[in-house]
Amino acid sequence: MIRKAQIGDVKEIQKLLLTFANRGDMLSRSLSEIYESLRDFFVFEEDGKLLGAAALHIVWDDLAEVRSVAVVEDAGRKGIGSQLVQACIAEARQIGLRRIFCLTYKPDFFGKHGFLLVDKSELPHKVWGDCIKCAKFPDCDENAMILDL
Repeated sequence: MIRKAQIGDVKEIQKLLLTFANRGDMLSRSLSEIYESLRDFFVFEEDGKLLGAAALHIVWDDLAEVRSVAVVEDAGRKGIGSQLVQACIAEARQIGLRRIFCLTYKPDFFGKHGFLLVDKSELPHKVWGDCIKCAKFPDCDENAMILDL
């Protein structure tokens, strides 16, 4: 079941994100960052266990980022990530956003949801605020992708 994240999910979300951050697949998020952005998150829960998370982070009046998409490894390949991304897209449409972007190592996954590869220079400078925290900055090797709604 997909639902909006709740306070009680924060530590599980952080644990899940750290699994991928420790491998360099995404940025880690502190507990403080997750609490501050909790309303951005959707989670996938099954039998009381959190199996996935994703966030829709609003950047500007017409732009948001889908980020922190993560699924517990033994629950992979079951469509959980796709459902979470679709929840983010649906919410973006509902609140009137015109575009969503992502920075990803999985362009094929996001391509299945209509995202198209773009040059990073096409993204506004405002989106790079989190990048300063990344060990790979300024030599980012992620793919920038955009979905026009």
